[in-house]
Amino acid sequence: MKKETLLLVVLAALFGPCLARAQANPKTESFGFSLSGYIKTDLIYDSRQTVNIREGHFLLFPKGESLDPAGRDINAKSNFDLLSSQTRLGGTFTGPQALGAKTSGLIEAEFFGLSDQDVNGFRLRHAFVKLNWDKTELLVGQFWHAMFITDCFPDVISFNTGAPFQPFSRNPQVRLTHQFEKFSFIATAMAQRDFVSSGPEGPSSVYLRNAALPELNLKCQYGWKNERSGRELLFGIGVDYLNLVPRLATNTGYKADESIANGAAMAFAKYSTPDWTFKCEGVYGQNLYHLTMLGGYAVHDMMEGEREDVDYTGLRNLSLWAEAHTNGGKFQAGLFAGYSKNLGSNETVDGEVYARGFTIDRLYRIAPRAFFNSGKLRLAAEIEWTAAAYGAPNNMGVVKDARLVANLRLLGAVYYFF
Repeated sequence: MKKETLLLVVLAALFGPCLARAQANPKTESFGFSLSGYIKTDLIYDSRQTVNIREGHFLLFPKGESLDPAGRDINAKSNFDLLSSQTRLGGTFTGPQALGAKTSGLIEAEFFGLSDQDVNGFRLRHAFVKLNWDKTELLVGQFWHAMFITDCFPDVISFNTGAPFQPFSRNPQVRLTHQFEKFSFIATAMAQRDFVSSGPEGPSSVYLRNAALPELNLKCQYGWKNERSGRELLFGIGVDYLNLVPRLATNTGYKADESIANGAAMAFAKYSTPDWTFKCEGVYGQNLYHLTMLGGYAVHDMMEGEREDVDYTGLRNLSLWAEAHTNGGKFQAGLFAGYSKNLGSNETVDGEVYARGFTIDRLYRIAPRAFFNSGKLRLAAEIEWTAAAYGAPNNMGVVKDARLVANLRLLGAVYYFF
């Protein structure tokens, strides 16, 4: 009974002011809807075989060497593709106030599919409802992961949007943002859907669902803008917590009581003028697989005895990127640079590994780009050089004797916006 009373008090404190404002200010705004999107076709050439998603459309990094009996690298083979699957369609909704807040919603979808077997399949990107009060915003639905900063991300032409150097994931979530002058504080609780963690059953959302606790993220950012000069400054920091339950039963059939909890931290900044923009970001953390980055986790130790319980250890990764680009006008140009480093584990790796790029010591990427706008039409070109240093991980997950292989991607794109 005490718990029920406490819950009622908390709910009244949270929503009482909103309900009071709604009753004092009944609004009858009309319902609104706007349609937007673009048609995009990509022309892609790679100098070697790559680790990628959707027939090479979403490039991560080059494949390592695979030598035949004559010592020739099987993966040193060029590749070409032509795709329009990034084409997307979105609708924005507005309506009457609710709980004293402005209401809006968005649905966005594309033809990227859910797997390589579903290329050109229609899939959901974003679907959320927003409630906006004077200084507070509540978002409920599917949107970018909290570590994808929508005001500070690589504006590259490639669909990878800077991954695996940049966190890339969309998640069902509840996000609360509160504004204090020029500071914003954002708290987010997230599930997994299209971008998931790995484990004994392969990539799946089941490991987070069985943890019975959403992924949690806290972020603080500062934003300043001078309307007269057109200058803008943004910077922020954030932390993330992810807990997974890799399995429910041991190999011998006993109920498992195992989990793996890891954290991540990030910092980002953007400075822009009417003529140019500079952005940068750094991410450090364990088990970043679900963010389309290097890393994951591994079995640290298998207990002796009939049960065969195990302990897990997270694999650490540091990722840095920066870019500069021009603003405005028909012609624009930019340069992206990224670096990612496998830092191994704090504990020994003694069993199965559930990670991306476990044999990669470091990654590099340099990608200059240019595009030309004419009305609703955009013609774009990008050169993306990505190199991966492959080697042999030791018992701490640190890669030794790494050898660099590189891929050169030539990308052309045609957009039509509406």
